[in-house]
Amino acid sequence: MDAIDSVVDPLREFAKDSARLVKRCHKPDRKEFSKVALRTAIGFVVMGFVGFFVKLIFIPINNIIVGSVIPQVEFDRG
Repeated sequence: MDAIDSVVDPLREFAKDSARLVKRCHKPDRKEFSKVALRTAIGFVVMGFVGFFVKLIFIPINNIIVGSVIPQVEFDRG
């Protein structure tokens, strides 16, 4: 019976804690929602710029390291 209790007890605790969390949650009002949405949008924009600038910096560095050479195509004009 201890083996079953060792599996069931954590699940029971989790269910109790989850029910308590759901009871404490509330629907945000318009002001709170707009604050959260604005901050999330700012976070997306900032992370986008960080990713863009990291990519912008590492493309030339990668080209230097790899030494990529554009192959010249010769056409036969014969």
